[in-house]
Amino acid sequence: MGQLLDGKLLAQKRAGKLKEKVKDLKKRGLNPLFCVINIGDDPSSQLYLKTKKKRAAEVGIEQQVYQLAQNETQNNLLTLIDRLNQDEKVCGIMIQLPVPDQINLNEALEHISPSKDVDCLTPSNVGRLWRGDHFVEPATAHGILALLDYYQIDLRGQNVVIIGRSSIVGKPLAALMLERDATVSILHTKTKHLDEYTRKADILVSAAGQAGLITADMVKDDAVVIDVGINRQNGKTIGDVDFAGVLPKAKYITPVPGGIGPLTVESLMEQVVALTRRKNGR
Repeated sequence: MGQLLDGKLLAQKRAGKLKEKVKDLKKRGLNPLFCVINIGDDPSSQLYLKTKKKRAAEVGIEQQVYQLAQNETQNNLLTLIDRLNQDEKVCGIMIQLPVPDQINLNEALEHISPSKDVDCLTPSNVGRLWRGDHFVEPATAHGILALLDYYQIDLRGQNVVIIGRSSIVGKPLAALMLERDATVSILHTKTKHLDEYTRKADILVSAAGQAGLITADMVKDDAVVIDVGINRQNGKTIGDVDFAGVLPKAKYITPVPGGIGPLTVESLMEQVVALTRRKNGR
């Protein structure tokens, strides 16, 4: 029977430590302020914004939300980003995803100052990530590594399979795990014979966003299974992994909810503090 990797518990513990770091910054006259730009009225985005704002308030970080209209123009978005880049009080900037079709996301991300890039999505920070000299890490990938560290799961020499090639989870996680001497394969839903790869994984990470994608017959005995998927089914939130089926085979497994989700929000706050300290040479 697999041991649960409790992301909610770890997030609470890390939040307590982060709160003390924020207090110390404020004693020195430094105020961690990050700005979230949300375009349109996507329901999931609104939920994430509330969750982020609540956690920011809990640890003492100031969050400002810039709510833009669904039909907002690219030029107005870029003007706002430029203004926030120039504002000395702002320590971090992020664009809430998804964005409407008329928005050129890549161009918008290129406009964010790398020194204020909370999500690690600017071209220069992505390059630093793969080069191994990064000063900020994408929140979900950062949270996954924090969870593995907490449960003393060593990545060195491990065969890691990541399902999902997004710029916010799959690709950056692969870069960070390579830094730790793991052997990493990046798969996706178009990969042929997916199960041939997953059965060889010492550590299996699914971030495909497809409910029921990973079944027990696809998992090696005593594997570590990290479920990053968030899916709604019959009014419930479930992951990519058939949790009940895989639990008896896995050595460690994350639940959904309560696994990676809470750590993603917590890790975002940690990146804000890291950028604040770097900005002020602390």
